Amino acid sequence: MTAATVEFAKMNGLGNKILVIDMRGRADRVSPAAAVSLAGSPETTFDQIMAIHDPKLSGTDAYIDILNCDGTRAQACGNGTRCVVQALAAETGRKTFTFQTIAGILNAVEHEDGTISVDMGEPVFEWSRIPLAEEFHDTSRIELQIGPIDAPILHSPSTVSMGNPHAVFWVDRDPMTFDLDRFGPLLENHPMFPEKANITLAQVTAPDAMTTRTWERGAGLTLACGSAACAAAVSGARTGRTGRRVTVTVASSPNRQALTIEWRERDNHVVMTGPAEWEWSGTLDPATGVWQRSTSSESGASAS
Repeated sequence: MTAATVEFAKMNGLGNKILVIDMRGRADRVSPAAAVSLAGSPETTFDQIMAIHDPKLSGTDAYIDILNCDGTRAQACGNGTRCVVQALAAETGRKTFTFQTIAGILNAVEHEDGTISVDMGEPVFEWSRIPLAEEFHDTSRIELQIGPIDAPILHSPSTVSMGNPHAVFWVDRDPMTFDLDRFGPLLENHPMFPEKANITLAQVTAPDAMTTRTWERGAGLTLACGSAACAAAVSGARTGRTGRRVTVTVASSPNRQALTIEWRERDNHVVMTGPAEWEWSGTLDPATGVWQRSTSSESGASAS
């Protein structure tokens, strides 16, 4: 590895494609141009980059810079955080970590069975902090719809911030049967959301279970979105559709994998538990995105 390159791992959380990039010991950042270049390569295409930097705050283990595949910076990524935990646990042997992100402090722990819990903090319901462009006294159901006014396809979403803005549309059938790749861009960029929004379709299947599918802000259709699962679980409990602990099956993930989400009463925090998976490792230039697979990784070496 030359001075210009850093180590990275190609990982996933329920199919959510993640690049974990080790930027510790450096003052620079992964550039938007590098992110776009990496996203454009079939081997390194991703939903989010999780760049690990030296800690900025005492008591934290690292600062995590999160980038979307279009080069924009994201505030939160639950599936990506689990990948970071798995990578650092394998490196250090530790099980608990505290990270700083744009959205705040995240605490996480790797369990004996390999699953990882991330404390995603408290949900935010105030319209101005989500944020929404219009004032709503009750953000559990706002006025927004797609389709004919007398027979909308999607309508009345619950809105919440999990460090990033979310709109959860409640549907009565499998979310995979909806044309989310057509509605997603319209809703993500709707004037109601001045900072754009993550758009989730959620079907409640039991008082303690739901199925979701998400169009991610800055990433598009993804196989999974951890913060969206949290937003849907919180919104389900808030609207009386579910209890405060639910299994969220992510419809678009491989084999419809699931997360366990608990909205704790004692401190109002949302805790997400699920797996992470390493695929292969390599090195890359954080300025350009030029990369190379490590010779010890499966499938041998290749370069962009």
